[in-house]
Amino acid sequence: MTQIVSFRNHSTPSGMPPLSVHDLRTGCSTCSMRELCLPVGLDNDDMVRLDQIIRRRRRVPKGHLLYRAGDPFVSLYAIRLGHFKTYQTHREGTQQITGFLMTGEMLGMDAISSEVHQCDAMALEDSEVCEIPFSQLEQLFSEIPTLLRQFHRMMSHEITREQGVMLLLGSMPADQRFAAFLVNLSSRYAVRGFSASSFHLRMGREEIGNYLSLTIESISRLLSKFKKMEILKVDNRTINITDLPRLRRVAAGTETI
Repeated sequence: MTQIVSFRNHSTPSGMPPLSVHDLRTGCSTCSMRELCLPVGLDNDDMVRLDQIIRRRRRVPKGHLLYRAGDPFVSLYAIRLGHFKTYQTHREGTQQITGFLMTGEMLGMDAISSEVHQCDAMALEDSEVCEIPFSQLEQLFSEIPTLLRQFHRMMSHEITREQGVMLLLGSMPADQRFAAFLVNLSSRYAVRGFSASSFHLRMGREEIGNYLSLTIESISRLLSKFKKMEILKVDNRTINITDLPRLRRVAAGTETI
């Protein structure tokens, strides 16, 4: 059975080293992802106030759940390290992946209106999150307008992302759909200071196919096709984009292959 990480104590599941006192004290001011997360634009005093409401940084081992669909909404989770996937499970037991999230992004926003989580969130690799109690965060919004503006910006980004997914899964042909997926990953890694043309996929081909509504065989054929066209090279899960401008044109639908 898939395990859910508990926030009730300081213990960690087997295989993961426990958090040290230093880990627990490390705050927003020293986080390498602070320019992508809620602290953007805050002065030092306001950053300290935000850091004071964050309960802890919690390590989530690969394959463990952070929360399940139907769990009550209490906190948002900023991804400090690692990658997650979110998915919904249908009545017949099949799963539909709804998103892949990485360092610097926020989990749990979809639960704000309903006050229950709408999906499961699972770590794709050993990861770490910052738990942000939403009731305390709302109180800070009234006291720190800059924080509220940043939160609205993040919400807008999330809505735009969801609209992009709907477009991706709508009328796009398979090659354009897959190209758009890779371009999206490329741009997100670039924002984080990593290479835009070389990165390791944390998700498998079956998971990518599930997300894009394509079969695993279709994903394998598209990878082979893109390799043959010299758009990218593939080594297991390592992607090297050799012609990023062309990949972007395929993603935009201005070039067919």
